[in-house]
Amino acid sequence: MTVAVLSLGSNLGDRLAHLRAAVAGLGDTVLVVSGVYETAPWPPGAPGAPYLNAVVLAADAGVDPRGWLEIARTLERAAGRVRDPGERAAPRTLDVDVISVTTDDGEPVTCDDPELTLPHPRAHLRAFVLRPWIDIQPYARLPGHGAVSDLLRSEPVAADLGDVHPRGDLDLSATGAG
Repeated sequence: MTVAVLSLGSNLGDRLAHLRAAVAGLGDTVLVVSGVYETAPWPPGAPGAPYLNAVVLAADAGVDPRGWLEIARTLERAAGRVRDPGERAAPRTLDVDVISVTTDDGEPVTCDDPELTLPHPRAHLRAFVLRPWIDIQPYARLPGHGAVSDLLRSEPVAADLGDVHPRGDLDLSATGAG
């Protein structure tokens, strides 16, 4: 069994529908989904509409870390995402990042591969990942970086928190309001 923390983001097209489709596409692997947050395009000053972001905790006995990456890429393709390696800040229908993976005994998986780096190499700097994550795992730890609650209080994340707006009016269930 592996447990994955997946970050979802969309700032192109029907943002909420893209996030809902990603959660639905994860099916029975979903343990819990955070609320939806709205943030400015990333990095600051990048083109495009604001992002809707959420974090999903998912588990599956038959999925290894590379399998989570394949699931993420499949969800992105289903949303019409076309990856352009030269355009990291381009608007996107759906972005699914594998933030961390743990084994069934709670051990974090580390990987330093060009295709899959675990934990995600920039998650500790991203308020739009950490803020929704703490909603669903208040005592979460990002391997190699410490408690998510501590990361939220450290710079530059703390300075970015003011730009991460909860959207209580939006729900990621297929029948939710919004």
